[in-house]
Amino acid sequence: MLPRPDSQTIATIKHAAHLLSGAKRRAFKAQAVLDHCQGNLNHAKTVFGWGKETLQRGLREKENGHPIPDRPGRGRKSSSKRLPQLQDDIRSLVDPNTCTHPTFDNTFRYTRMTAKAVLEALVREKGYDKEVLPAESTMRELLGKMGYRLRRVQKTKPQKKFPRRTRSSPT
Repeated sequence: MLPRPDSQTIATIKHAAHLLSGAKRRAFKAQAVLDHCQGNLNHAKTVFGWGKETLQRGLREKENGHPIPDRPGRGRKSSSKRLPQLQDDIRSLVDPNTCTHPTFDNTFRYTRMTAKAVLEALVREKGYDKEVLPAESTMRELLGKMGYRLRRVQKTKPQKKFPRRTRSSPT
């Protein structure tokens, strides 16, 4: 069994690793694994909570003497990059169902359309393919970034009931 560093040392190493990024972070983690865990990745994963793949890459970079370049452009592209007209189409659908705050206290525009209704309208009226559009939760975030808030339309408030005037009442 490998010796475990004390908790203060572990906290300091984790904090230092958190302050770095990219190849510098991997190099630091690789050196910490070699110094405190004798190169045992499983022990380092248990002690520090770091992923084995990152540690393996850091050790390979240390052996080669130069960092392995990161692979840019991974993951799904944002909807604004994939669909540049999306925000304009959303505005054309949501604006007719929108009102501002009655007292103009804030800049939000209130709409009755939910994110799900906006997605359905984009498919039905604008001809978008459902698989290309973002998820409902992403659409909710996008509507929020565009300044729309979901709120029911406020109905007119009934007047308070006033007592009837009688001959004996002073007013």
